[in-house]
Amino acid sequence: MGMIHFQKRGDFPVLRAKQIERIITVKNIENRLILSCGGITFSPFIKDRFQQDEIDAVLHYLENPSAVDEEAVHVFLERGNVTDTYRPCYVALKCEEIRGRLRVFIHLTIEGKAKAKFNKDGSYRHKYGTGIIGCDIGTQTIAYTSDKECGLKNLAERGNAISKSERKERVLLRRLDRSRREMNPQNFNDDGTVRKRCRKWTFSKNYIDNRKKLSALHRKNSINRHLAIREDVNHMRGLGDVFITEAKNAKKLMLRSKETTVNEKTGRTNRKKRFGKSVRNRCPGYFQSHVKDVFLSSGGKYFEVPYEYRASQYDHTNGEYVQKKLSDRMFSLSDGTIVQRDLYSSFLLYNATADNSTGQLVIDGMNCINSFASFNRMHEEEIERIRLSGRKVLNSGIRV
Repeated sequence: MGMIHFQKRGDFPVLRAKQIERIITVKNIENRLILSCGGITFSPFIKDRFQQDEIDAVLHYLENPSAVDEEAVHVFLERGNVTDTYRPCYVALKCEEIRGRLRVFIHLTIEGKAKAKFNKDGSYRHKYGTGIIGCDIGTQTIAYTSDKECGLKNLAERGNAISKSERKERVLLRRLDRSRREMNPQNFNDDGTVRKRCRKWTFSKNYIDNRKKLSALHRKNSINRHLAIREDVNHMRGLGDVFITEAKNAKKLMLRSKETTVNEKTGRTNRKKRFGKSVRNRCPGYFQSHVKDVFLSSGGKYFEVPYEYRASQYDHTNGEYVQKKLSDRMFSLSDGTIVQRDLYSSFLLYNATADNSTGQLVIDGMNCINSFASFNRMHEEEIERIRLSGRKVLNSGIRV
């Protein structure tokens, strides 16, 4: 049974057919990929070598589809290997409004893994590493430890562009709210809340223009977040081939708190909102799902430790679990060593091993003792690098 998906008001529909013979046909004419729709024929504009390799693979399949399919079936029956045939599955039309103009894009879905990308000098752009990577994924940051390096950085960040764009979004949202209240005073109560069953809203021309600017800003920020996360995932794959992390559910973090609490200092009621804005701006769920896809599709391994692992509470120097507050970002081990909480959690995830009796991942205390000296050296170098860079890592406890 299929699921019902709703679209927002104003979103453009996506036209999709289940075969390449419907709506938009795909053909190989004189070794060129030709797409036709409603009597209009066009060919894709090739920008780089990656697109050329992808199109060449599709053209190779369209030359003799039955022969390629038979060869793929034969290889699977003989060796059990799945062959990337690059068969065109279907084509979709997607409309987007970019800089005030309506643009139509064609999405061609093909069967198989993506082709490798190369640099200008002919070398591979993304190289696969070997080894274990322990990664602690927070709501706004990631901390990772591997054989080569350990790092702590903000999620979905490329330079300072994300923080500046987020501030522009907040400014535009406040401007829209002021304009909406000024033009529709009859729809608001005396305390500022919206009246129930408001049917008629009046928007000014400036409001409409600012709403278009906000929509364009959301589109740019979304693209930047996805690009930043993909760059981080490719970097992780270059450090190792075994990825170990904790199981997270970003949707639960976005929920409001059910309990009503009062601030002891001010006496005011605390807000029930939790991590919704952080999850929206940093996309930890997308990072975790994308890193899983990349590692599994490239021959690596992906593991999630059970809830009983409790990497953020364990102390390997005495083998005990110590309950810590969420605000404690820097803490002292039993031997007096000061460590950053997220980096130390990634170190404990890095030293995971399978329990012989249960088969679940547990912390290897002896391996932690043997590898802590190397980790502590990389840990101090990373903290010093963050301080010298002048770039603030959110909720890290490191003063810049």
